[in-house]
Amino acid sequence: MYDTRTDRIDHIVLGAQRAATQWSSRTRTERAAVLRAVADRLDGAADMLVPLAIRETRLTEQRLRGELARTTFQLRLFAETVNEGGYLDARVDHADPDWSMGPRPDLRRTRVPYGPVVVFAASNFPFAFSVAGGDTASALAAGCSVIVKAHPGHVGLSAATAQVVTEACDEFGAPSGLLQIVYGQEAGVVVLTHPQVKAAAFTGSIPGGRALFDLASSRPEPIPFYGELGSVNPVFVTASADADRGVDIAAGLVGSFTLGAGQFCTKPGVVLAPGDSHLLASLRAGALPSAAPLLNDKITAGYLSGQQQLRRHPAVTVVAEGEDPLNDPPAPTVLSTSVQDLLADPEALLAECFGPTVLIVEYADEQQLVEVAEQLEGQLTATLVANEDDQIAGQLTTILASKAGRLLWNQWPTGVSVTYAQQHGGPYPATTAAGTTSVGTAAIDRFTRPVAYQGFPDFLLPSELRDDADVPRRVDGKLT
Repeated sequence: MYDTRTDRIDHIVLGAQRAATQWSSRTRTERAAVLRAVADRLDGAADMLVPLAIRETRLTEQRLRGELARTTFQLRLFAETVNEGGYLDARVDHADPDWSMGPRPDLRRTRVPYGPVVVFAASNFPFAFSVAGGDTASALAAGCSVIVKAHPGHVGLSAATAQVVTEACDEFGAPSGLLQIVYGQEAGVVVLTHPQVKAAAFTGSIPGGRALFDLASSRPEPIPFYGELGSVNPVFVTASADADRGVDIAAGLVGSFTLGAGQFCTKPGVVLAPGDSHLLASLRAGALPSAAPLLNDKITAGYLSGQQQLRRHPAVTVVAEGEDPLNDPPAPTVLSTSVQDLLADPEALLAECFGPTVLIVEYADEQQLVEVAEQLEGQLTATLVANEDDQIAGQLTTILASKAGRLLWNQWPTGVSVTYAQQHGGPYPATTAAGTTSVGTAAIDRFTRPVAYQGFPDFLLPSELRDDADVPRRVDGKLT
């Protein structure tokens, strides 16, 4: 039903190249207007898109309508970002013959879009990280054209969403080929390695993401690859916090690790708690939510395989589980191990299990929290559940800031607010580009690069670098 041939890739990419050239020359006001039009058209198509998403992803109508609202909010937020212009980081240094390091020429610096980019859609957010999701929105806002590689878990929804977006773009005079879509693994590889594609974004697994990252890096012209790969999002619970509110912590944890059947990239997968904790006792005695279907058969098979590997580990025991935890749909599961066993075999016990499972790690001494923190690989998030007078908190915060992109204090990581200060990224293997984010307005930075103009006449400069520019700038070292 969906064309997976690769013989039209050249045609698609060259169309994207032409569109990128035209789109990048449009004013920021024009680009913002198209982004808003796409958001409006998607909102208007909700009653057609949501039922498609329900059939293909097994997610609930409430969840999907909320996710679609997030998707259109992102588009409008990027429209505001484009209009405001601060993302360009425009800098103007006027010529200065008395500059202390010798005469200074007139230098003006801004950011320009890369050109055509490829976006690999995610499975677990069929709207917000798919055809019209944050990667696409931020790339379009930056002035790039986008080729989406549809996720096989929701191809019908992907085609319908692309149609809605294309109609809105056409209606508002955006260039033809601004957003296109391809299907199938081979087509994704061919697009990624095409010489006219200049950047890529991906959300998915470590094996798949690493394979694509290696392809992007080994091209004759390597390109930026912004991949979100994997994270266990560790939670560190101090003894005093457990003593004060262990039961409440347990309730919050259950709500977080079972949200969306545990299919969030920010799901807390590993929780360190004191031995014989109130947290663990509450989990052992309390009820877990009912089983919920996972996104598709492939996700289910991967989750069950990962959970069985954890269960078979000689240092792991089952604390609590729902009925039929290894069935389809799988019920939530709480497992436990000791900090000594975790440190002895971190590769096995810190492996991501994408679904409704959490591993509780019992420690005897809070200094063991530091040992675990120092051993961690890169994470999207790290959470500290503690009291302000916990002496270990400062040391842990310092270490965790080197390990994760977002730190949380007495909150749960599964909510990722779309806002200006958000950071959704982290050191490898959480992502392949720790200095970037895929959520929030700073996501636009991934699809632009800096260019400096030296000695140019005003009329040849980009509008944000001209003397009459109305965007936030740094002029001769001072913010204006």
